[in-house]
Amino acid sequence: MAERPARSPRKPHSAQVVRTERLTPHMQRVVLGGAGLAEFDAGSCTDHYVKLLFDAEGVTYPEPFDLERIRGEFPREHWPVTRTYTVRHWDAEHRELTLDFVLHGDEGLAGPWAARVQPGETIHFLGPGGAYAPDPAADWHLLAGDESALPAIAASLESLPVGAVVHAFIEVAGPEEEQKIDSDVEVVWLHRGDRPVGEKLVETVRALQWPAGRLHAFVHGEAATVKDLRKLLRVEHGIPREDLSISGYWRLGHNEDGWQASKREWNARVEAEQETAPPSA
Repeated sequence: MAERPARSPRKPHSAQVVRTERLTPHMQRVVLGGAGLAEFDAGSCTDHYVKLLFDAEGVTYPEPFDLERIRGEFPREHWPVTRTYTVRHWDAEHRELTLDFVLHGDEGLAGPWAARVQPGETIHFLGPGGAYAPDPAADWHLLAGDESALPAIAASLESLPVGAVVHAFIEVAGPEEEQKIDSDVEVVWLHRGDRPVGEKLVETVRALQWPAGRLHAFVHGEAATVKDLRKLLRVEHGIPREDLSISGYWRLGHNEDGWQASKREWNARVEAEQETAPPSA
């Protein structure tokens, strides 16, 4: 049997912060540019994402930045820390990449960085990845998620043709977190207030009067919320797996490192439970 060719190492992109903008009290926009984006490109997916590489605390890496060298010469605990963010917009003409960050005060790594970073500072990242774009052949679309899914939902809405049949639900803390989206679709903004994350989103999608025809759905956000919505779509409505983009972007009580370490097992367990569950009467 012929040997498989060696997998080419992923080469990080290097970018400089061009400008920042506070969109809402808890959403910060960072626009990246610079010569390091010369080889970056994003395709037609509206859920494209990049993996930002943050220096491990107290560690200085040799220049030029070489991820393979770092992983070969530094102990694992000194490797750069990755955080995954959706591409809100890629401007190929001006070579500018727009990322939006949910802010939780001083909590986390990427949010505090986005809140304080200044133009001219450098960030390295891998990507893009991505797999979803609204199928123009679908009869209607369902887009549902919390703040973490807002950039991908907004990008999806802006890609749809005028007149497309769409139900879009975005759960945020309150009215101050709503954003302007360049689309003719009327987004239903759900204000959770003091309620648990995702509770109102699940209630609202469950109460939807289901249109006729083939659905193509994008449902992302907090993992337990997505689990409930996946059951609704797959088990109760019998939506084929290939017509769903559905996954937990994050999980309550877990940082990204912890969630990514357990995500595959969590998804496999949820899928096994729900695929064998009898349809609701």
